Amino acid sequence: MPQNDLTSLIARYRELGIDSQIDYRKFYLYSIITHSTAIEGSTVTEIENQLLFDKGISAKGRTIEEQMMNLDLKKAYEKSIDFAQIHAEVSIDLLKELSSLVMKNTGSSYQTILGNFSSANGDLRLLNVTAGIGGRSYMSFTKVPAKLEAFCAEMNEARHRINPQDLESLYDLSFDAHYGLVTIHPWADGNGRMARLLMNQIQFEFDAIPSKVLKEDKEEYVKSLSQSQETGDSRFFKDFMHASLCRNLQKEIDEFLRSTEMGGENLEMGGENAKRGEKTRDVILRIIRENPQITMAALAEKAGISAKAIEKQIARLKKDSLLVRVGPDKGGHWEVL
Repeated sequence: MPQNDLTSLIARYRELGIDSQIDYRKFYLYSIITHSTAIEGSTVTEIENQLLFDKGISAKGRTIEEQMMNLDLKKAYEKSIDFAQIHAEVSIDLLKELSSLVMKNTGSSYQTILGNFSSANGDLRLLNVTAGIGGRSYMSFTKVPAKLEAFCAEMNEARHRINPQDLESLYDLSFDAHYGLVTIHPWADGNGRMARLLMNQIQFEFDAIPSKVLKEDKEEYVKSLSQSQETGDSRFFKDFMHASLCRNLQKEIDEFLRSTEMGGENLEMGGENAKRGEKTRDVILRIIRENPQITMAALAEKAGISAKAIEKQIARLKKDSLLVRVGPDKGGHWEVL
């Protein structure tokens, strides 16, 4: 992905103030967690995680294991962000500590001729693993400690010389961290979540917008990893991650523009609204004139913006004495002044 595309998208993202909204960091983190666990089979949604994390409300129809997977990953991310803020060196102990949090309630214990180990404790594996039946085998467990030590040293050297203003290099480093860790495959389980977490930790450390792998991109994500591992060329994986990051940034920019007026600028709405080039308030007033009994939900859908954005627009129209509600919510109607 060309650097100017990524640079311009991030500049636009920050120009709009998307990452400076109230609770942006919290809800963006919840989204990262939800998609990361979804890659591993969780069916818990972002809304369900919000209720689980903030209110302690369990999601109906979801297994305890799924919900514990999400709660554990939240704890791991909170610790990882602490490490990022103090610019902690990447080390085997740090990675094992984070892994123990990721797998705290869903990890397993193993007994081998070389000894016992537990993924719930962050222990490195003492057995060999494959990527499913007929799949490729990861490196021998006997090589893992030395490879992991070299990986940490390489990451720290790269972190020390990185220029945070060079976005292309910064994201490349974070993608290298993901690819390197998942290729070593240090643990019996949780390697994917750990690789994505370490990638995000580096991004958090240098105040970059964290990238996330959406659950709907899982197939393409796994294929890019497999292709890079089979050829020994990380370019396939990194190309996917760059393209995915740009797609996600553009999507969030578009959604933000659809849900806010942006100081009277025309919204990027589809259909007739886009053809007319109308401002948000003009669209809303026109729709209300056509149907004074229209509900808020129907108004939001017809205007092509979110329910929350409609509420803000209606409040502003009332404040500016352009709109009034006559009668109750049910059975009443709107009057354009």
